[in-house]
Amino acid sequence: MYANVLLPTDGSDAAAAAVPHAIELADRYGARLHVLYVADTTEYSTVTFEDDVVDPLTKQGEAVVDDAVEKAEERTVEAVGVVQQGGAYETILEYVDDQDVDVIVMGTHGRRGLDRALLGSVTERVVRTADVPVLTVRENEE
Repeated sequence: MYANVLLPTDGSDAAAAAVPHAIELADRYGARLHVLYVADTTEYSTVTFEDDVVDPLTKQGEAVVDDAVEKAEERTVEAVGVVQQGGAYETILEYVDDQDVDVIVMGTHGRRGLDRALLGSVTERVVRTADVPVLTVRENEE
């Protein structure tokens, strides 16, 4: 049923809550798990240090992706980690098309009403516009 499972992550607690669900789904179907971190370049994210441009979001993304891939591999799930730059939901949807993703597993902060409307939501945009099923996992409120 599923050959490619996508786990978009931003390193937040909400995204971390989705990791075991994505790994379980990939394991159950023998699917490849794609862990994607999007360094949002729609906002200023780079700093200059001694004539070198360093993107701290990309470095953070590499650590987040590596951690999720390691957890998947502990369960013997084939996993690939990718860090890309761009707008978050647009990049996720492009990745879905480019990699023939069958299902997306994403965390959600569980915001409602005005709070959600004012802040916007990458997960909400993906749910509304993706051509594949999206499993949303609510952040644990502990």
